[in-house]
Amino acid sequence: MRPPKVSRILATLAAAALTALGAVTVDSAPASAAIRNVCYNTSQAGPFAGYANQAATIWNNATNNINMAQCGSNLMIYYTYGGGSYAVRNSLGNGYVVIDYYQAQQYSPLRIMTHEIGHILGLADNYNGNCAILMSGGSAGTSCTNPYPSAGEAATVDSYFRSALRSATTAQVFTDSWPAPATAGALR
Repeated sequence: MRPPKVSRILATLAAAALTALGAVTVDSAPASAAIRNVCYNTSQAGPFAGYANQAATIWNNATNNINMAQCGSNLMIYYTYGGGSYAVRNSLGNGYVVIDYYQAQQYSPLRIMTHEIGHILGLADNYNGNCAILMSGGSAGTSCTNPYPSAGEAATVDSYFRSALRSATTAQVFTDSWPAPATAGALR
């Protein structure tokens, strides 16, 4: 069983402090214990700030190598009315997410948020329609409310943050994860 996130952070800080003091430490923790912070900001997230906090907790619990916290603006969360939800990754752990208010009325807003943050953490879309795969996005349909990354998705994020793979650090825009919301007066 994986130790709680707080224990891992405290162990990392204690080891760093002892090293700074010149003490020799024995690292009994795996290499994945080197946790990297991803600081996010919800000041522009409007009604989706709570979902961003929930999504950060989901990613923190699913992974070993990241700690998402409201500590800066590496990841900005915005919302809009129309145009679709999307993510823009500038580099691994850096960029912004835009949540479409209307889309979040059709699809699970927590699933949308967690999915879009997944792009910032290095994951690509996987439009396979499988609700158990977070990065399947809207292809799983409006009834899918699963906001949790699969074990494979979480392991991929961990590997990116452990080694900072170049393929995950390139700038990229992720759109069209979620089918356009129905508009008033549209033909059915």
